[in-house]
Amino acid sequence: MRSKISQISQWLLIVILVSIVAGSISALFLGSLSFVTNLRSNHDIFIYLLPIGGLLIGLMYFYGSRGVEGGNNLLIKEMNAPKTTIHWKIVPLVFIGTITTHLFGGSAGREGTAVQMGGAIGDAITYFFKWTKKHRKRLLRMGVAAGFSGVFGTPLAGAIFAFELARDKKFNIQDSILVIMTSFGGHIFCIIWGVNHTTYPVKMFPEFSWTLLLLVIIAGLSFGVSAYVFAKFKQFFTQLFSKIQIPFLRPMIGGIILLLLFITFKIRPFLGLGIPEIQDAFMQQQFEFSFLIKILLTALTLGAGFKGGEATPLFFIGAMLGNTLFLFLPLPMDFLAALGFVAVFGAATNTPIASSLIGAELFGFEGLLYFTIANFFAYIISGNNSVYSDQQKLLKKKSLFSRK
Repeated sequence: MRSKISQISQWLLIVILVSIVAGSISALFLGSLSFVTNLRSNHDIFIYLLPIGGLLIGLMYFYGSRGVEGGNNLLIKEMNAPKTTIHWKIVPLVFIGTITTHLFGGSAGREGTAVQMGGAIGDAITYFFKWTKKHRKRLLRMGVAAGFSGVFGTPLAGAIFAFELARDKKFNIQDSILVIMTSFGGHIFCIIWGVNHTTYPVKMFPEFSWTLLLLVIIAGLSFGVSAYVFAKFKQFFTQLFSKIQIPFLRPMIGGIILLLLFITFKIRPFLGLGIPEIQDAFMQQQFEFSFLIKILLTALTLGAGFKGGEATPLFFIGAMLGNTLFLFLPLPMDFLAALGFVAVFGAATNTPIASSLIGAELFGFEGLLYFTIANFFAYIISGNNSVYSDQQKLLKKKSLFSRK
């Protein structure tokens, strides 16, 4: 009995420790992102220095990332088959790399940074509690959940994302409880630091009808196709830049291309996170091909080796596509933008349940049915693809795009 109480107490302590550290780092990360985004928005000189920023990131990772190469893919590998503890240095690497990317105007997100930092924090527990080494899968998921929920303010989705990101059928009720507790903990401690998460305007959800259901399915299929296109573009640019023999020059060359695009075309709204533009997509008509521009720029940015993540760009792509579908489908603009916001992300990352909960937590649980339907059909049609190459190897999904 005493042994059981002692074990429970130690796990509760671990939940608190991971929650405090992940939530605090998430708060610092969000504050830093806001600062550099405002700095870049007010001073174009940073965009003109994009190639220099790319070179700095390339050099930092070339000389400092030994043992933690792979980013999210490394995390997915360890979550499925733990072998080597993720070194703590991944935290400053991905933190600085992402902040640098956004300072100079790379089109990237933040979820990759959040889950990598969170996973490393969870894994670091094994240094202090040696007996937890046999529970690394649990610790990694606890850290991922805390990091994700801290950055996005969606604790339920964060907990589910930690399981969907790297599929593993061997988990139990204890894992689920601890991951959920840590996810809420990371969110709470991020809020304690005074962080205000972004809100998006959805006035109300349409009343249920079979016609509405059919329209949501059509929209979901469209979102799934866009997720497929994004995954393919990212794969294309990753392979293209891998042909450059000197690794640290890849993001610099990518920065040169992005700079030339900036000088030639009006792509300012598509740089960085693009949160104001996402909010606008819920309220007023946008350029019809905005989602395609964001697909191209984000795939180029990440394929070249800049750091960040895919989530917020995928939210951008989905919201803009939903905005465009408003021209063709008789549904409210904000409703379509919300559907796209979650469904493109769910299909591209193969996390449809977590994405449905993101919709519920951000826009209202009364829309959960519609988010689930849109996510399901987007997930099915998007094929055996993923923005995370190592996750793709774990999938056994059939769709219209499957070759087998």
